[in-house]
Amino acid sequence: MKRVVSLKDMIAIRRRLKRKGRKVVFTNGVFDILHAGHVALLEKAASYGDILIVGLNSDASVKRLKGESRPVVPFRDRAKVLASLRVVDYVVGFSQDTPLNIITKLLPDVLVKGADYKLTEIVGAECVKAAGGKVVRVRLLKGRSTSRILDSL
Repeated sequence: MKRVVSLKDMIAIRRRLKRKGRKVVFTNGVFDILHAGHVALLEKAASYGDILIVGLNSDASVKRLKGESRPVVPFRDRAKVLASLRVVDYVVGFSQDTPLNIITKLLPDVLVKGADYKLTEIVGAECVKAAGGKVVRVRLLKGRSTSRILDSL
């Protein structure tokens, strides 16, 4: 099964999952240097449903958001690492600065973000709730971040 998919393919897969009554969870991020905090977030996100879809920022998007020195790891490698995790079912890349386009097209049953985001700051929260889904904020592991790792080098 191909786990890194285009948005077009993910939309078709999502339709099939909905017909089968599967609960779909979505989260997103840069996942530049995968660490224990990322893994904990993904494991918790996966626990809210049957299928976990991860939206992954493109390299150009990461540069705009994080600066010219990022990403450290290119998209293809980040996607491959995420897709290899047992808890991740699908990885979908996006080139915009936010995953709003993916979220509005997939309308996941559960949208998960880290608790460092206020509910009002979570992109796509309103459309997910309007479609009958829920938004969950997950507590992050203290002291775990890619920026912290990079700063320590």
